Amino acid sequence: MKKCLAFARREAVLTAAAALALLSAVLVPPDAQYASYIDYNTLLLLFGLMAVMAGFQQQGAFAALGGRLLRYTATTRRLSLALVLLPFFLSMLVTNDVALIAFVPFAVAVLRMAGQERLLGRVVVLQTLAANLGSMLTPVGNPQNLYLFACSGMGLGAFVGLMLPYVAASGALVALLALTVPSAPAQSMRVNARLGSARALACCTAGFALCLLCVADVCAPAVAAALIAAFLLAFDRPLLKRVDYGLLATFAAFFVFVGNMGRLPALRSLIESLLAGREMIWAVLLSQVISNVPCALLLSGFTARWEALIVGCNLGGLGTLIASMASLISFKMVAQTQPQQRRAYLMRFTALNLLALGLLLALAFALGQG
Repeated sequence: MKKCLAFARREAVLTAAAALALLSAVLVPPDAQYASYIDYNTLLLLFGLMAVMAGFQQQGAFAALGGRLLRYTATTRRLSLALVLLPFFLSMLVTNDVALIAFVPFAVAVLRMAGQERLLGRVVVLQTLAANLGSMLTPVGNPQNLYLFACSGMGLGAFVGLMLPYVAASGALVALLALTVPSAPAQSMRVNARLGSARALACCTAGFALCLLCVADVCAPAVAAALIAAFLLAFDRPLLKRVDYGLLATFAAFFVFVGNMGRLPALRSLIESLLAGREMIWAVLLSQVISNVPCALLLSGFTARWEALIVGCNLGGLGTLIASMASLISFKMVAQTQPQQRRAYLMRFTALNLLALGLLLALAFALGQG
């Protein structure tokens, strides 16, 4: 029982999704249609991406990139700007959670070496904001984008074009916020980040290229996932353990729940009437309490206004701490390393997220997407 409770606390979203799926199964008993609920292509592509990103991280690619950039930081302001822009740009390719897992501990180590621990909470809040904002640009930037991109049938150019104004405004905002850090001389940082073998990095690059081909609809996700899994089984089995299978199971559980809810005519009609023309606002509001990935999975079954839903679920990652599950990664790391800063961190995090959310919502209405 203790182990079950510990698992439920550790995987709260998965537990809630499984409970909803089981509850919906009472209303719609399991039958042959259940198999059609699951978006297998999204799950397979997500598996491939997570495995490849874990490989890059294991080979020290992200730390090495950050270490090279920090050679040019002569002041605390430049140092902060570099630490914030790293997750902003990298999240477009490696997902927001991977960017934070890679660069928040990196920032903690660098600021300690520079004797600037007082800036830790401020910088990590900006890193979290930057990762969530930068990841909006591409389908591979975060899990809900990957899913909604597949559902919508949009082309890659159309998706990037839709989110580009928001990401451009976001980039200017996070850079401006990073430049408000007081400027003081800082010793040039030399981080000893050891890169893995050229062969291993080449294999990771090949795996990532396969995933991008899937996004471009050139390669089938099943083929990419099978090749990546076969390679890891043959050459690096421990890396398979670093894939977030809980996230994959969460997706599957929500697919079952949404599929079952769609088969209840009265409920489907009610939800569709509530959503009609208000998809973006509902996505933003719902994300604040269940986070934007479950929100995307839930609402996608009741609307075909994909652009509004994509914008809403991306902007919905701003606001509360749980609006984007990636934000919890940063908070846990700060709580572990600087427990006395938790309250100040939460206050700064909420204030800056609400500021960004307000500005981007105003932009959405100005662009006619509200």
